[in-house]
Amino acid sequence: MNKRLLLALVLSALVLAGFSYLMPKKAFNSEGNKTEAVAKTAKDSAPKAPMAEHKKVQEMNKAAPVTEKKKAKIIATVQTKKYTLKIDSLGRIDSVVLKEKKYKTADNKPLDLINKNTVKPLEVRFKNGELNNLAFKTDYTANASEVDATNGSKELILEQNLGSVKLKKIIKFYPEGNYDLKIEAGNKEYYITPGFRPTADKSRYLVVRGVLIYNSDGISKTFEKGDVKEQKIFSNAVIAAAEDRYYTSLLMKRKGQFTAFVTKSGIKNYEEEPIVFIDVKGSENFLGYVGPKEWKLFSSIDKRLENVIEFGWFTFLSRPFFKVMFAIYKFVGNWGWAIVLFTLLVKTVLFPLSYKGLMSMQKMKDLAPKMQEIKEKYGKDPAKMNQQMMQLYKKHGANPMGGCLPMLLQVPIFFALYRVLLNADELQGAPWIGWITDLSRQDPYYILPILMGVTMFIQQKVTPNTMTDPTQQKVFQFLPVIMTFFFLTFPSGLVLYWLVNNILTIAQQYYINKAYQKHKLKMKAQKNTES
Repeated sequence: MNKRLLLALVLSALVLAGFSYLMPKKAFNSEGNKTEAVAKTAKDSAPKAPMAEHKKVQEMNKAAPVTEKKKAKIIATVQTKKYTLKIDSLGRIDSVVLKEKKYKTADNKPLDLINKNTVKPLEVRFKNGELNNLAFKTDYTANASEVDATNGSKELILEQNLGSVKLKKIIKFYPEGNYDLKIEAGNKEYYITPGFRPTADKSRYLVVRGVLIYNSDGISKTFEKGDVKEQKIFSNAVIAAAEDRYYTSLLMKRKGQFTAFVTKSGIKNYEEEPIVFIDVKGSENFLGYVGPKEWKLFSSIDKRLENVIEFGWFTFLSRPFFKVMFAIYKFVGNWGWAIVLFTLLVKTVLFPLSYKGLMSMQKMKDLAPKMQEIKEKYGKDPAKMNQQMMQLYKKHGANPMGGCLPMLLQVPIFFALYRVLLNADELQGAPWIGWITDLSRQDPYYILPILMGVTMFIQQKVTPNTMTDPTQQKVFQFLPVIMTFFFLTFPSGLVLYWLVNNILTIAQQYYINKAYQKHKLKMKAQKNTES
């Protein structure tokens, strides 16, 4: 029973690994850095909503960008410690090139988070169709063409004269990359968006990519490709974020809330992916950010921003795991050793349960021949066979389910850590030792995956085996090879966790094997004394 459960655990990991890598959601198809956004009609790209759900929507279907008649030029460049940001003549964030060396494209070029083929951050769409058409034909002006916010906050003012209204965006940039946005548009109704998600991550892993809404009740909701069949409305939103694996573009209300609309983008190559718009009338203030999802930075700006760091199904476990790991990292100064020490901590906490479970497995191993005899003798009478089995367990103090709980606990722990080590931006460019210079990437020499497979094989040899089915035994023997194959291309941080876990399990098993041998000798001596 225990071996079957362990087999199920490992197979679950294989399913997750295989599905994440071999059967991903369709990767996005970038057509390169084109200079223009894809123009959309009102029917395809404007926010829509049923009248019964939102009453201020008579003009909503008219609000969409028209085809741009001329190339949108760059009117302002902003420097912070984190990035070089450019604003185009339609008042949108056209480019965010990250400065840190660890943020590079696959061909080792500086990483630009903004996909030019999609809706850009800070794009405004008026509900009035005529005004909206005019807005997409009218250039903004900027009070400065160069803004340097590397050593302190600096303000940029963008203005657009539309005759009946003057649209103004007052943006205060900070050195860490966040900004304050004040937007003024008289009493006009319009939408503003954090833009389409950054498309910097091209990995095949099953990670969160899409839109996240965090509301005033402290509840997060994510939407990925194919999730939005009809428009979703959130009247008490606090954060609207477009995000991929490591990066995000977001708008947030420090005080109060706003109405957000999540709809299908309708953008070429991204038709089924979500995009979010914020409903605004007149003047409004937001906190904005475009860049990596750094937990320490988000925590320092506003604790609620931590909710933008999404770890999927196991976020409720992954987030506290990450915080503990981050605390260890601050102490040791190396993410690789933080993973090692965190794994040791987990094994230590679970050891009392593991001890009882593995001791029970030792007893089951010793009883395996007698169990086989009962199966052969009473195999045609299941009720009688189970009765004899229970008597056997009772006589020898064995529990067939004794090893289940520790293994069951390993399932959510593994999946939670899997998401932490796969999603945490902090692991990008983080070295461990020697040849491991980036824990977010695969081992270039496949040393860790091979060691992981070897230790898994050794673990099998020292762990009690109660399997009697030849087929199960053969499948189980090949698991180290299968796991090694899957882990060849996995992030080295994840493989390091699995390797350390195997080593600690082997040490733990050796200790329990010796403890059990002492227990057997003690019981034998006691029996001889009684006789």
